[in-house]
Amino acid sequence: MNGLIYSIVFGPMAAAILCYLTGRFDKTVRCRFADLVTGITFGLSVCLFLLTPSSGASGASLLPYRNYIAEIPYVCGMGLHFTADGFRALYGMIASFMWFMSTLFSREYFTHYRNRNRYYLFLLLTLGATEGVFLSADFYTTFIFFEIMSFTSYVWVAQDERQESLRAAATYLAVAVIGGLVMLMGIFLLYDVTGTLFFDELTGAYFTYGLLSSESTDTAQLMIAGLCLLFGFGAKAGAFPLHIWLPKAHPVAPAPASALLSGILTKAGMYGILILTAYLFLGNMAWAALILFLGVCTMVIGAVLALFSVDLKRTLACSSVSQIGFILVGVGMSGLLAAASVTLGSQSADNLTAIRGSLLHMVNHSLIKLVLFMAAGVIFMNVHKLNLNEIRGFGHGKPLLLFIFLMGALGIGGVPLWNGYISKTLIHESILAYTERLMASSTILSGSAQYLSAGTMKAVEWLFLISGGLTVAYMTKLYVAIFVEKNADAAVQAEFDALKGRYMNKVSAFALTLSALLLPLMGFLPHLVTDRIADAGQGFLQTYGSAGVSEEIAYFSPENLKGAAISLAIGAAVYLVIVRLWMIKDGRYVNRWYRYLDLEDYIYRPILLRALPFVFGVLCRICDSLADTVVVVLRKTLYRDSKLPQELPEGTPLTHAAACVASCFQWFGNRTWRRKKPKTTDYDHRFAMFHEEWSENSAMISRSMSFGLLLFCVGLLVTVGYLFVMDIF
Repeated sequence: MNGLIYSIVFGPMAAAILCYLTGRFDKTVRCRFADLVTGITFGLSVCLFLLTPSSGASGASLLPYRNYIAEIPYVCGMGLHFTADGFRALYGMIASFMWFMSTLFSREYFTHYRNRNRYYLFLLLTLGATEGVFLSADFYTTFIFFEIMSFTSYVWVAQDERQESLRAAATYLAVAVIGGLVMLMGIFLLYDVTGTLFFDELTGAYFTYGLLSSESTDTAQLMIAGLCLLFGFGAKAGAFPLHIWLPKAHPVAPAPASALLSGILTKAGMYGILILTAYLFLGNMAWAALILFLGVCTMVIGAVLALFSVDLKRTLACSSVSQIGFILVGVGMSGLLAAASVTLGSQSADNLTAIRGSLLHMVNHSLIKLVLFMAAGVIFMNVHKLNLNEIRGFGHGKPLLLFIFLMGALGIGGVPLWNGYISKTLIHESILAYTERLMASSTILSGSAQYLSAGTMKAVEWLFLISGGLTVAYMTKLYVAIFVEKNADAAVQAEFDALKGRYMNKVSAFALTLSALLLPLMGFLPHLVTDRIADAGQGFLQTYGSAGVSEEIAYFSPENLKGAAISLAIGAAVYLVIVRLWMIKDGRYVNRWYRYLDLEDYIYRPILLRALPFVFGVLCRICDSLADTVVVVLRKTLYRDSKLPQELPEGTPLTHAAACVASCFQWFGNRTWRRKKPKTTDYDHRFAMFHEEWSENSAMISRSMSFGLLLFCVGLLVTVGYLFVMDIF
């Protein structure tokens, strides 16, 4: 088991270097080698999933997963720890499958790209880092691979090296770095209180180390630690208000990379939020309410942004924000239902319904966005444009592409018989179940949940249904623009029609078709396929307060179909009224979004680049003036200045002494061999200028990032060498 985990995590990283070196000599061999590596990683992940004890209907692992932890000691002092349970092995398998499919598609997509070697290098490095996140057993290991994943995936966004790509990459990196630093602070605070970072040892930590602790500060410190960790994980997941990188990064990143950024890397952030909710803050109603609030905001805002977008990949990126909101709503509901069960002293399977809905929507969204972004990549690699007005009518006469895109659109729209409907139904069921509890037990829950009334939950339900309707509306907008309408330019439409079966090769068609076929399979056979996926993963998420047995949901009952029907009706109304009547003007799609609502350009960047530097600059000037005043007072009182020799007009005593020596040689030469052509060089000034130039260059070098990184590397090597020597002796 250990060797299998190490191969999945570190195998792609080692292969990345070989892939890069191979690409220096033969690009075709490089591409096939990358396909082979991702394919082998997928095969190993399948083996790990089959060998891992999964959680059955009981909701508990057959064996405690700490029994098969893979450990690499002494790494950065605390060591790295990996493990595998049903959820981890499941998502490791999904990640490797998506990498395999996107790598197959990359071969054709990157035919006309530069720097393909660099792309494949970081593609495989990110695969290993992502697997390391999902298979981690403690927060420290998660953080290490989380940061590796953030830095290696940065190259994807900047791949084109265009101005907009570099700006989006800078936004992505800034969010990742700030989120990582805040997350690290949370890890420090958490370890200070609990003395451990292992997930299973942190189960119920808020009550064990917080409320039940003799130290009153432990509760506040644990909550601060949780909020710091939530900030870091939420930034990667794309949760509001840290979602700003998704709409900027996806339109400029290559389509295969966008599929992975949206489908998998956001789930790495959700992985951390799941751990916080199901382990650290298990049964904490305030925490669950916070997650629910963030989920509702993210769900609605992402759907609205997607509806207003007229760029294909930006629409899909905003859609990812909205779907992350759906998942967060499910996670929040699982926490609320668990806390309510503890408060009421009852046992129920409602918590499992929310857990299974969250887990399945993570899986569904990953697979759906793999299909949709690769379909968008097919359009872009033929047209090299993404604006709906310019790609309008591209899908005419392309039945395979129509089928692939339609599978993704129906899946994400929550249409019955497709996979998205199953997970959304479970989350909707959990909202209804909690609302019924509030209505039936309002007096018991009023003390701990007075801010979550039955009316509030009704509002949450309607926002859930409306967001589902907006999803249907913007996916209908994309489908109609690409496959139903014709391009306004007849010559462009003729070029689209002439492509017919030549718009993608057989390898790309295989990757897209296989991925698309999974979506209706999971929706048509929910009890045979989808429920078993949920069974495999639910043991990772705590079922505290639940009976441990999930009731079989009648997915296609009139009550559940009613919720989907409401969303579909809302979607149809929004499309006909808002999209057709307001967003289309003179036959063209118009961007109606008010530009001043851009959080990055009008809030975050002004604060980080102008407001904060100004405020801290003023504070530093004030402190500098106060320090100068104190120094002057001290020199005039306690530390009186002694009489110093007259200061030199320029240079230093050393340059002045050197100038005196040089002047003596000059005087002697002028009196002897240079009497006819004497020199009159001012060595005092010359040496002073040389010293000033040398000082400026030294200061520039010492302040540069490269010099700092060089010193960091030297210090790191010295430290590692010292630890190695001490370990030997």
